[in-house]
Amino acid sequence: MTSLILYGTALSGHTHRVELFLHLLQLPYQRIDAPAPVRQGADFLRINPLGQIPVLQDGALVLADSNAILVYLARRYAPGSGWLPDDPVGAAQVQRWLSLAAGEIAFGPARARVSARFGDTGMPPELMGKLAGKALGVMEHSLAQTPYLAGAQPTLADIACYAYVAHAPEGSIALDPYPQVRAWIARIQALPRFIPMPTE
Repeated sequence: MTSLILYGTALSGHTHRVELFLHLLQLPYQRIDAPAPVRQGADFLRINPLGQIPVLQDGALVLADSNAILVYLARRYAPGSGWLPDDPVGAAQVQRWLSLAAGEIAFGPARARVSARFGDTGMPPELMGKLAGKALGVMEHSLAQTPYLAGAQPTLADIACYAYVAHAPEGSIALDPYPQVRAWIARIQALPRFIPMPTE
């Protein structure tokens, strides 16, 4: 099997979503730590000019952006598995949640966590809280209908949204008002080969 290399950091939710999916698919890989100083260096900027993590290297292929990497891994290593449905409606439902992960979740609970743990992001706390509440409210409503975000089985939607939602309390975003979300977190954590995101 092709040797996969993942550039990222242990405390990055974006990195974790890729690592989690690699574990769920039982794909061997090597993670190379890429903290902020490394990402500003010329070597890293050659593989991702944006200086962002994660980056996946699969042979000659170098791919950035966590959601793009998830789609690639699903299509390349788990075709027909259901992680990324083939039917148009199922694929669109997954894409909707990937967009939420890159939008309200990234700028709500994820940004609040970064602000609390690593320093001011320049984004007003009230706005982060508002975006988090919007995302969690949408998730709560959806999860009252189906056990997973895009239906009856886990998909990339769940992998993309999990880390920053599960760790929202690190940014003072309470999950107590969202019982369906908390039950969903427990279901994700019960998946075979699940790995948690470190807190330290």
